[in-house]
Amino acid sequence: MSLKQNQKQVNDWIKQTKIGYWEPLSLMVKITEEVGELAREVNDRHGGRIRKSGKDTEDMGKEIGDIIFALICLANSHNIDLDKSWERVMDKCYDRDKDRYEKK
Repeated sequence: MSLKQNQKQVNDWIKQTKIGYWEPLSLMVKITEEVGELAREVNDRHGGRIRKSGKDTEDMGKEIGDIIFALICLANSHNIDLDKSWERVMDKCYDRDKDRYEKK
């Protein structure tokens, strides 16, 4: 599924709600909250944090999915085409950064 398709899927879902998209600042807070939850999961698996007994480590994929959803909401609320944004990022990787890192 392309990012454009993901954006449409999110938009179709949002259109069913009375509230619509949250305000940009609220979306940024939501994104920050979700990134914090992912950070906790990474720390549980790879860091020095000791989990509370009996608490299972959550699925990192779920947390990443929550971040992607919130980012798509922010992009949609600002009419940002994420396919174009992604292309620009990858062009930067293959052009500007082509000699930046040692190749295998």
